[in-house]
Amino acid sequence: MGGNGGSGTSAEKRPNELLGSWFVRSGWSKGELARQVNRRARQLGANHISTDTSRVRRWLDGENPREPIPRILSELFSERFGCVVSVEDLGLRTARQSPAASGVDLPWTGAQTVALLGEFSRSDLMLARRGFLGTSLALSAGPSLIEPMQRWLVPAPGSPAPAEPAPVLDSRRPGRLSRPELELLESTTRMFRKWDAQCGGGLRRKAVVGQLHEVTDLLQEPQPEATTRKLFQVAAELSQLAGWMSYDVGLQPTAQKYFVLALHAAKEAGDKPLGSYILSSMSRQMIHLGRPDDALELIHLAQYGSRDCAGPRTQAMLYAMEARAYANMGQPGKTKRAVRLAEDTFAEIDEWDEPDPDWIRFFSEAELYAENSHSFRDLAYNAGRSPSYASLAEPLMRRAVELFAKDSEHQRSYALNLIGMASVHLLQREPERSTEYAAKALDVAKKVRSERVNTRIRKTVGTAVRDYGELAAVVDLSEKLAADLPEAAEAG
Repeated sequence: MGGNGGSGTSAEKRPNELLGSWFVRSGWSKGELARQVNRRARQLGANHISTDTSRVRRWLDGENPREPIPRILSELFSERFGCVVSVEDLGLRTARQSPAASGVDLPWTGAQTVALLGEFSRSDLMLARRGFLGTSLALSAGPSLIEPMQRWLVPAPGSPAPAEPAPVLDSRRPGRLSRPELELLESTTRMFRKWDAQCGGGLRRKAVVGQLHEVTDLLQEPQPEATTRKLFQVAAELSQLAGWMSYDVGLQPTAQKYFVLALHAAKEAGDKPLGSYILSSMSRQMIHLGRPDDALELIHLAQYGSRDCAGPRTQAMLYAMEARAYANMGQPGKTKRAVRLAEDTFAEIDEWDEPDPDWIRFFSEAELYAENSHSFRDLAYNAGRSPSYASLAEPLMRRAVELFAKDSEHQRSYALNLIGMASVHLLQREPERSTEYAAKALDVAKKVRSERVNTRIRKTVGTAVRDYGELAAVVDLSEKLAADLPEAAEAG
């Protein structure tokens, strides 16, 4: 039965209590887990895997399966619980993977970055389905994530000096991009970013991945150095956006891989502020996955790397994300300090005489209020649903909602802050007011393809039902949720 991925001897086996705990909480039967493992194995091309209920029972009894089963189980449980569930968390051993196979520890060279971007985007376009985009899709966290990311600041051996502005190029030469063609690529990226803010990640993700794949094709052609750097910059922005859209629709391992590749491309472009923005996206994902300590490490790495070159808008955003990480770690003093630094740095924007890159323009006054209010809201959750921190969040969240209500370009942010306001009123024990904001959020969510929005609405309504399920307003909201946002609907 070697094809089933078993190993170990009965003499050394003891029940795997860690795997058993995750298995019981998942609600799956042994047969369901076996079927999911087989399905994922076929997607990976591991057709020799043929798991059944007796094999699952043997894993629970302490048998240690061979690769790729430990990684498959890690992915399945991570997706089930919406947080990183590592192979070690499941009480399983895994052979040390090569850097190329581990997902995030990749060579920091231009040629490798282009090859990996091309390979991954092609796999995404061909095989896009929830949870599978190739053999490297295990979520990384802790030192296995942080240590490779630290290398984005290490100068490449013999790295050239920053390039001079690109000369006017002869567009008739094959393989050479003209300046208008480069500008078109940049404007297309801006358009995709605007679509994402308006419509969520579910509608345009494949279009972004397709454009990224086209740019990697261009990077494989001979170009002047300045043009190559510009193409790497475009590739970094598109890869970040593909990661952000993947995160938004719930494809967490896919999102992380795109973020990592984006950071590699930003390094090749020599764009440290863009690299810091990509790290902030990774940090936000780690907060979402319940890893605020990793989120804080990533933000500190972003701040250090861009300390002497990022504008005040970018630095204010990084402080706001630092506050979110501290809040989720339950550290009120450091949260309040980071909130103040975000506000003070944002106030310096008018004195900055350089234009902001398009990727940071989303960080408006509304977004500043939104992030800081969410930090205080998260502190409230981490302090046993403290009303005092909720009262700090409420005026900031209300201002964010007011500003986003007038902003037709950022409908997803509007929905997320309506939900945030609903959660704050629940913390303040005001369920009727909470239902008003949640109902508005539902109306916006119907126009936005975002699993993140849908999940947060369901969680907030679920809390209202648990705590105030007898109230007519809560019953009505629950019925509206079932009608407007049925669980079976796919987000992307």
